[in-house]
Amino acid sequence: MSLKATKKIETNRYELEIVIDGEKFRAAINDVYRKNGKKINVPGFRKGKAPLSIIEKFYGVEVFFEDALNLLYADAVEGAAKEANLKIVDDKMDFDLVSISKEDGVCFKVALTTYPEVEVSEYKGLKAERVIAEVTDAEVEATLNSLAERNSRMVAVTDRAAALGDTAVIDFEGFVDDVAFEGGKGESHSLELGSGQFIPGFEEQIVGHNTGDEFDVNVEFPAEYHAENLAGKPAVFKVKLHEIKVKELPALDDEFAKDASEFDTLDELKADIKAKTLERKQKANEEDVENQLVNTVVEGLKGEIPEALFENRVRQSVQEFDYRLQSQGMNLQMYMQYTGSSIEEFSKTFRPQAEQQVKMRLALEKIVELEKIVPTAEELEAKIEEMAKGYGVTAEQVKAAIPMDDISLDLAVSKAIDLIKDNAVITDVKEKTEKKPAAKKTTTKKAAADGEKKPAAKKTTTKKAVADGEKKPAAKKTTTKKAAADKE
Repeated sequence: MSLKATKKIETNRYELEIVIDGEKFRAAINDVYRKNGKKINVPGFRKGKAPLSIIEKFYGVEVFFEDALNLLYADAVEGAAKEANLKIVDDKMDFDLVSISKEDGVCFKVALTTYPEVEVSEYKGLKAERVIAEVTDAEVEATLNSLAERNSRMVAVTDRAAALGDTAVIDFEGFVDDVAFEGGKGESHSLELGSGQFIPGFEEQIVGHNTGDEFDVNVEFPAEYHAENLAGKPAVFKVKLHEIKVKELPALDDEFAKDASEFDTLDELKADIKAKTLERKQKANEEDVENQLVNTVVEGLKGEIPEALFENRVRQSVQEFDYRLQSQGMNLQMYMQYTGSSIEEFSKTFRPQAEQQVKMRLALEKIVELEKIVPTAEELEAKIEEMAKGYGVTAEQVKAAIPMDDISLDLAVSKAIDLIKDNAVITDVKEKTEKKPAAKKTTTKKAAADGEKKPAAKKTTTKKAVADGEKKPAAKKTTTKKAAADKE
């Protein structure tokens, strides 16, 4: 397989003419025959036993051309693009078959979109503000109170009526026009009064009742209620109050510290909370500095960026969101039903973030090129070990799943951020004078190195995951005849 010719069609768009020699093509035909020949019927032969030459004579010599080309297509295009020193954006390519024969092989043309040539302006001597991290006693107390909430217990109240803030254990059944409606019944349901879990007015009417009371709750469904048969209608709920519970918080003392942490005293627990909060704030402030600097670099980025790059990043963001939903027992389709949205509309919400991430990656890769940043072998091995640990696989599995060039580039991009920061003028302040939007809600480095992807949880081994990187082209169909199975 070789590159015959390269022609620039327009900005970031090239046409490649690619040749697959006869020997390689015939070998692919034989591979397809061994795989699919057993499915083909030829009169006079048992199914799957006819020789290749007989099948070609009966169905036509081109019977396996399409499958054979599909077998070779992706590697041929990928190899030709590398030979032409072009980095492909995606596999949406225009395909044109020039010639195909068993003797001479295949010649075809593809028009493909490539990564853009970009320019960056200043990336050294940039200015940023770093907020000095401080932790107040009030923040420590708030964390302690949250910890106390997590260690609280529910206790029954028998000497008073229900009040807002209590948890009421109730049976209920709803009626509209004296007819019970679907989904309006529950037994031993725990309801925090004042939480707004039920329709307006319901929880407030439980307040003042005592354990064992049976009573009616009169409400009206909101006009925009999701069930059209109930929207805007008055309803009566028959309610029985089984139990009133309140949340009992533990006392914040040394015993609490022993129960809720590895420390023996409350003072030790407070000191640990303060130290960890300070560390978290310092890390967040450093990430904010990186965001300020990289956003400044992105503002000076020049170049015509293909729309496909933005689309790819949006698509990946949606996939990542879906993976997170799956880890919580949901999926994207269920989420769309709950929110009443569509994939198209939902995808648009990722567009601004995707544009910023793509521009950031392009700018940082350009700095890598300009500064000739190349990670050392030791840095690469350390990165692979880190990825393996994060993915729960071996280093060898990471190497097998993700090309070393991609890992190396991600690491170089991270080093480019360090270079920008090391050469910046950073001023420590108590609070920022101006806030700039972050490139991503996580860290700049993580967003920049978005070629590094964690494999989906349902897979047993890591998969190739390159966020916006070079894509391997999909197989293409030729204009040859349909497979023999269609003729049976």
